Amino acid sequence: MISFTLRIRPETPDLDSQIEALSAKAFGPGRFARAAFRLREGVSHEPDLSFVALMQDALGQESLAGSIRLTRILIGKEPALVLGPLIVSPQYKSLGIGRELMNRALFAARNRGEQFVILVGDEPYYRKFGFKTVPHGQITLPGPADPARTLYCELKEGVLPLYQGRASRHLQ
Repeated sequence: MISFTLRIRPETPDLDSQIEALSAKAFGPGRFARAAFRLREGVSHEPDLSFVALMQDALGQESLAGSIRLTRILIGKEPALVLGPLIVSPQYKSLGIGRELMNRALFAARNRGEQFVILVGDEPYYRKFGFKTVPHGQITLPGPADPARTLYCELKEGVLPLYQGRASRHLQ
């Protein structure tokens, strides 16, 4: 039997290159053309809302098992967050690491007083975290995205009507 310990902690800059390598492996070069990437391009993610999962084996060696980032954006003139990428290393799939990263990031965002998160992903997976499909035409993204995969989560109940228009990078 293999023994391991999973540790989730805030992301730190020393893991940037490992996270980028994991992202390249998971999503390939096409990731740069995606709408969610365009929202994050040239903008730093929120360090206190971005987490890594580290797997420790029986010998005490840690390896990057997954990562999640939240980045500040605007929807119309309203501040919001875009979630992504959520990445889990292929060798650690189906262990609940993605679920743990999602729960940690959304919990931290709620506790910080954030109201609204969007992402582009599979609704059947993200539904369990409170995500729903954006009503048709309510939010537009700066690149190609299947409207059925453009999802939102209200971190504060009832705020959806505030979020209308084009999503854009939030340049500080």
